[in-house]
Amino acid sequence: MSCRVVVIFIFFSVLSCTEKKDFKHELAEGRKPWLHENFDGEDKFTFGIITDLNGGEREGIFEVAIEQLNLLRPEFILTVGDLIDGVSEDTDALNKEWDYFDARASKAKAPLFHVGGNHDLTNPGMREVWASRYGAYYYHFVYKDMLFLILDTEDYSDARRQEIFKARDAAIKVMDGPNPEKANDMEYFKMQERITGEIGNEQSTYFKKVLEQNPTVKWTFLFMHKPVWQRTDEGGLTVIEQALGTRPYTVFNGHVHSYSHTKKSNQDYIILGTTGGSQNKMDSMSFDHITLVTVDKQGPSIANLRLDGILDRSGKIPLQGDTLCFQASACK
Repeated sequence: MSCRVVVIFIFFSVLSCTEKKDFKHELAEGRKPWLHENFDGEDKFTFGIITDLNGGEREGIFEVAIEQLNLLRPEFILTVGDLIDGVSEDTDALNKEWDYFDARASKAKAPLFHVGGNHDLTNPGMREVWASRYGAYYYHFVYKDMLFLILDTEDYSDARRQEIFKARDAAIKVMDGPNPEKANDMEYFKMQERITGEIGNEQSTYFKKVLEQNPTVKWTFLFMHKPVWQRTDEGGLTVIEQALGTRPYTVFNGHVHSYSHTKKSNQDYIILGTTGGSQNKMDSMSFDHITLVTVDKQGPSIANLRLDGILDRSGKIPLQGDTLCFQASACK
């Protein structure tokens, strides 16, 4: 009798292992009216990305993007910086800008991770406010065995940071004046840091250690504001790239306000467009979008969704978004 019980137990144990956990049906054995039953595993997840909303924010775009992300329901949302206007050294004024951003961002149903840009972290006052509100300028986290590296591309000395801010402030005043073309001859537009940013030795060492401590993660994602990977000197991404070695990874950044994709060392380096930031009317790749990244054991699947193509159940862009322009080059 006890032997029969053991046999029955083994039979049902094997049967339970072969069943699909989340998929049940009542059709008999044989052909089925579907292609296959190779459903994605439990390790699959999706995260969203918003890109530059400042550097000349256009009203209403960011709010629409948050509402659309709520429709798409990613597990979490990442940014690539320039979240506030950040043209001031006054901490009270900066805190008000962050209060405004956070109030709008808090409408997202998913957790939203901050990444600092030049509008967020350039001068000492900005960094003081950031540290008091959000802590670290650069950090990392692991989610479902995927490693996320959040970099600070405004990693200069305090003296150089102040020089850059003053030069930028002077250039902005000219650009807002009657002869904006004259700004191209000013000091700010001759600075390498304006384009590519910088990663300091301490930050590079931090991420090198993080990579050493996480050698077996399935994928690594790098998020930064400026395309510091375009530099080849010690202020660039070289130390971190060397530490990455042959592991698979993907790089995302913003700052340029125009979408582009580059293959480097057979990895994807993606410059995102805008999610409300200023646009070049002559650039067809300057458009408002969010990025949706779905990750499974095979790696990431990256989809860029233009805001003018994400509709709610009524067939409309949320928050009366059909009244907004999401691509300056295509609008009248």
